[in-house]
Amino acid sequence: MANDTRTRILETTALLLKQRGYHGTSLNDILSASGAPRGSLYFHFPGGKDQLVLEVTRDSVDKVTQGLGEALAAEADPAVAVHHIYQAVGRMLEDNQFSLGCPIAPVVLDSPTDVPELAELCRSAFEQWIGLLQAAFVGAGVPERRARTLALLVESSLEGLMVIARATRDRAPVMAVADEVAALIEGAVLAGGERRQRADTTA
Repeated sequence: MANDTRTRILETTALLLKQRGYHGTSLNDILSASGAPRGSLYFHFPGGKDQLVLEVTRDSVDKVTQGLGEALAAEADPAVAVHHIYQAVGRMLEDNQFSLGCPIAPVVLDSPTDVPELAELCRSAFEQWIGLLQAAFVGAGVPERRARTLALLVESSLEGLMVIARATRDRAPVMAVADEVAALIEGAVLAGGERRQRADTTA
């Protein structure tokens, strides 16, 4: 029963954070939506709201990181993998009726500078996701500097597209950009292969 209450508090907090951000989510909101007594909240999370938000955000980051890593590892061609990632984001938006997007974007936009650990967690999350994309592109033969730029493009476009899709309640923009970005990555991979062939020929 205690674990059920803890899980309910965590799930409620995760949902409210995605909807309202850090400052828009109060302990009273969490208690009201979860139906948990105040004593239970402080029993499971003696650090209060900040401990709760940190735990929820870490879990959200871990899930996204795992999903991204698995999607990139499932395809030898990173252009195909990235296209699948955009498709998954589009499905996610439709499944939640365009009410939720990136789990950490609302926290970042709230700029909770009074919680340095939370700010660092969000910073490192983006760095980790961009790093996974970059590594996949480098592994396919894209030069490291270009791979970094492409990874930034993918991550930033996904973040912006989630906002646009939620505003328009339409995943079509996500899919349109998916085609363009996949083509760009495919071109970078082909160019990287041609450079390697020239280098091998002149070696």
